[in-house]
Order: sequence, then structure tokens, then C-alpha cells
Amino acid sequence: MKTITKSIDISTQGNNDIIDITYQVEEKLRETKMEEGSVLLFVTGSTAAITTMEYEPGQIQDLKDVVDQLIPRNKNYAHNHSMSGSDGNAHSHLRASLFKSDLTVPFQEGELLLGTWQQIVFLDFDIYPRKRKIILQFTGE
Repeated sequence: MKTITKSIDISTQGNNDIIDITYQVEEKLRETKMEEGSVLLFVTGSTAAITTMEYEPGQIQDLKDVVDQLIPRNKNYAHNHSMSGSDGNAHSHLRASLFKSDLTVPFQEGELLLGTWQQIVFLDFDIYPRKRKIILQFTGE
């Protein structure tokens, strides 16, 4: 069994930006020439997350709406007052903590084992555009 670590760099718009990264993960898997195992995806940063969903306009908007309802932007959060120079992104940290910073996806015969309507998505909750890095760690043969 071997382990290969790669990364994906993406640019985001912030503010609940949801980006389908399935293709990039598949491309990195092909580069490894591995046939069977799993890939661990890890998002660096505390205002972003990774998950799976059906990546279509209705679901994208629904997820954004639910996140806005659960953790509104304009609430009086302690984090926004506890740090000198805080940029008012407490809601971004809270939103990311509801999701996870990692995801594991199995693969077989060199293909990710995702459902028909299941895509891997990156969620950026910060308040401004960012350059982001996602670490991919492939383990298998």
C-alpha cells in the first residue's frame, strides 16, 4: 500500500461560494495511477469546508439559504469583538464548523465511488474572495 499527497488550488468569491471540485479530484486520482483505495480531502483554513451534494442550481441555492438561516451574517457574535482588528467573519468560522474540513472518498478501478448525482464540493464561507488549498492524500494500490 502506498500514500501519495497532492493538492488543488482554487480561487473563490467568498460569501457561501460553492464550487464543484469533483473533476479536479478525479484528475489527481488519474495522475497517481492508483486503482483501489481512498482519498482523504482536507481543506486548510478555518472558514471553509468540504462535503458532497447534488451540484445543480436549485440545490446550490437551497444550501446557501439554509446556511444563511442557520447562522446569519449580521448577528452580534462574540468573536467579532474578542479579537483586535477582527474582520467581522465570526459567522464564517461558525458555518465552517458545522461542516467538516475533511472528507474521505473511496475509489476502485481508478474511479471515485460517488453516487450518480453526488459531487464533491468546496464551500467558502469567508467574507471576501480567497485563494484556497485543498490537500488530497491518496492511500491504496
